[in-house]
This record gives sequence, C-alpha cells and structure tokens, in this order.
Amino acid sequence: MSSVIIISAPSGSGKSTLVNRLLATDGNLLFSISYTTRAPRGQEQNGQQYNFITREAFEDLIRRDQFLEWAEVFGNYYGTHRGILERGQAEGKDVVLDIDVQGARQLKERIPGAVSVFILPPSKAELLNRLRNRSEDSGETINKRLRGAVAEIGDYCRYDYVVVNEQLDTAFDQLRSIVQAERLKTGPGIRDRVERILETFKE
Repeated sequence: MSSVIIISAPSGSGKSTLVNRLLATDGNLLFSISYTTRAPRGQEQNGQQYNFITREAFEDLIRRDQFLEWAEVFGNYYGTHRGILERGQAEGKDVVLDIDVQGARQLKERIPGAVSVFILPPSKAELLNRLRNRSEDSGETINKRLRGAVAEIGDYCRYDYVVVNEQLDTAFDQLRSIVQAERLKTGPGIRDRVERILETFKE
C-alpha cells in the first residue's frame, strides 16, 4: 500500500526546492501535481509544476467531487485530484503532495494515516529575503504572503514533523530521513514484506 506524504510551508520557505530534490533522488515517489486557477509564474509549465485550469473548470471538478482536497488561497483555487492515489497504488509508489495548510487539514481528515511535514523558514527576515530574491511577486503580494505565513506557522502543531530550512542540505537530509523512517513502520507495506519473508521459512 502506498504512503501519502503531505508537505506544507509558507510561500518562500524553500519547499519546492526540497521536494524537487527529494523526487530526483527517490524513484519510489510519485508527485501529485495540483490543479490551480492561478496564472503560471516565471518558467512554470502546465502539467509540470501545476495543472493550470480555468475557474469554471475547477468549480466543475468540485461539483463532481473529483478533489481529495481543495482550497481558495489569495483568490485562487488549488486542489488535489483523487486519481493520484489510484495511480500511486498501480505503480507501487508513495505519493508526495505539496499543499497548503487548509488542504493538509482536509486531506488528514480523509486519510488519517497520511504523514505530514511542515517546512519552516529560520526567521521572518530570511523569509522576506527569499520572497524578494525570487522576483515573482509585487511588494503588495509579498506583504500578503508574510501576513499569511503567521497564520500558517501557527498550524505547525497539526503536523507530524517540522523541518526548519536554514541550511538546504541539512533540511533535505531531514526530509529524506522522515520518508525513509515512515517506510519502515509496521504498516501494510512492511507487513506484506514480512509475510513474504515468513513464506521462505516454510519451504
């Protein structure tokens, strides 16, 4: 059975960099590409970072109950299509979801066994520096993201793990260790493997 790994963070915390590095080094992970109504930023391409769709199309998917979770953030919809779980099961891979705190809360209600990780910046000053350096947002949007970060960080206690991204290599090692440790828990995946080992003793 596939594990579901939720990763959340305030915008600018380095979450995408960490997730991309994790996916590049672990072939047993499947990334859930969220649907959104916001416009692409920078070099983003449809079907890679996000599935970019219209507001009307998104609301149609809501009416047809096609999302595991969805939320409206800063005036745009974001959601996780339920088909990703079926794909993870079919491919035998663990599913990684990069979603905000609202979506994480919904998903944990639907999938209580999902593993949740919260990525934190080391300080407000560092978060502001990262938001400015990526040159994607206006000053007004940056201020809005900083205000939103306070509320998001207040939700940290709902998560199973917290990783402070002060130094990228250290944060990555911690995130990778969480994934590896979760795979060794005595859940369905481990039980299946142990059963196969036990069968060899009967030969």
